[in-house]
Amino acid sequence: MEPVTHGITLDGIARFVDIATDALSSAREEIDALNVYPVPDGDTGTNMFLTVSAARDELRAARAADPDLGLEEGMALLARAALMGARGNSGVILSQMLRAYVTHLAGAGTDDRRAQTIAAAMSSATDASYAAVGTPVEGTILTVARAASDAALAAAESPDARARDVFTAAAAAARVALARTPEQLAVLAQAGVVDAGGRGLTVVLDAVETTATGRRPMPYAAPIGTHHIPVATAVPSDDLTEDGPAYEVMYLLETSPDEEDDAILALRKTLAGLGDSLVVVGGGGLWNVHVHVDDVGAAIEAGITAGRPHRVRVTHFAEQIADHRQKASTRTGRRVVAVAAGPGLSALFESAGAVVVLGGPGQRPSTGQLLEAITTCGAAEVVVLPNDGDTVRAAEIAARTAEAEHDVAVEVIPTHAQVQGLAAISVHEPGRAFDADVREMTATARHARHGAVTVASRQAITMAGPCEPGDALGVIAGDFAVVGSDLETVANDVLERLLAGGGELVTIVSGEGGVELADRVAARVEERHPHVDVAVHDGGQPRYPLLVSVE
Repeated sequence: MEPVTHGITLDGIARFVDIATDALSSAREEIDALNVYPVPDGDTGTNMFLTVSAARDELRAARAADPDLGLEEGMALLARAALMGARGNSGVILSQMLRAYVTHLAGAGTDDRRAQTIAAAMSSATDASYAAVGTPVEGTILTVARAASDAALAAAESPDARARDVFTAAAAAARVALARTPEQLAVLAQAGVVDAGGRGLTVVLDAVETTATGRRPMPYAAPIGTHHIPVATAVPSDDLTEDGPAYEVMYLLETSPDEEDDAILALRKTLAGLGDSLVVVGGGGLWNVHVHVDDVGAAIEAGITAGRPHRVRVTHFAEQIADHRQKASTRTGRRVVAVAAGPGLSALFESAGAVVVLGGPGQRPSTGQLLEAITTCGAAEVVVLPNDGDTVRAAEIAARTAEAEHDVAVEVIPTHAQVQGLAAISVHEPGRAFDADVREMTATARHARHGAVTVASRQAITMAGPCEPGDALGVIAGDFAVVGSDLETVANDVLERLLAGGGELVTIVSGEGGVELADRVAARVEERHPHVDVAVHDGGQPRYPLLVSVE
């Protein structure tokens, strides 16, 4: 393979995406196997592969349709495709990193391949990865990303540094940081593995190095057995009022790094005097400017005084409101979008009026699939039930995208289990006010104590102690709490623990091969707790013979 020797080109970007996709495809099973839990629902490698492959396929199709596709358009398309194809936590984080990286490069200009620019883009990607996580945890993909971008910045300080030197340093630092993740996260040390998401990121960074140098890094043998997020400076205001500013002005602003502190201070002061809803965020010579004003020309002139504004966008609020009203008039009512992990569960959600998206461990839906369900259901108000912890973030991104681009009100209830979703939809009432309906569904889901039983696929360490392949495992609120030799005994133990806090209704959902087991467990609950109602459903979900909840 010949290394890239010219400025940033779409051919080079496409080559990187191809190499990264192929590398993740080869490593996906290895990465999936790094899951610290002993059941085969770890799909970090699969999620990352599907995220990048979605971006690759979209870019290929666009270039086939338009051979003259420009770099900036291609980068924007790539970032959006990754976002729409993101699956699971790892996929969403990776898509955010890719989006931040290409956005930074696009703003730098097509001929700018300076090592400093590349390193800054990698640092921006790391910032995005931390910002994508509500509570960052070290010893994960975040730690690997930070080590890589720090090494990139350090390499870029050399006067004769080249882009390839930055990529090589970043990839090497990522591999070192990955090996140390078990020292930072106890659950990894107990299981004898490195972080799966971090491993996926090293694969991607190795692909970057290969694209830049033409060399393939040495194969990686995975061991077995204080960050600040920039916050925008904003001046709050009452937007879209009759006496408020008539226009929204946005642009990217390039400044001289040596003079930007004074220039940005003066820009903020000028724009604050022209209007409101002022946001100026960025650094390192690139800033994003947003303001609501009546005098569009003055707002742009202020940018010209501070630096070089480009990608200027002006929106007339009166036209925007009219457009929103027209779009809103075509949407009516309220719908629920629910992720279902089996055919029986799909039927249950559909019978309650939900739009179903198939998903669950091993086949989690993408952001794009969730967005399609939200936007094509025709409702003005949509409630989303992810029913899986790793799908919550993808659902939230789909919701925000639907609100911004399709003028639909969306609320995501962070259900982490199928039975929580069933509890939530059981109290759904379209006749209530939207906020009241969401509050009631959320409260019901939170009060549903949930558990499950499954079978260990390999030797591992759990919170309940060590397990061997074939052991029965009991899950309570997402954690492995019981290890035993018999599924029925473990299931009874899980339910007794859930019922220890009281309860009026027990819901049991049988999975593949679990119908008779569900009946026996239900009979025992009725015998020992005659005051408790028991509902049994055939969910048909794989991997979990029983899902249970207590309300």
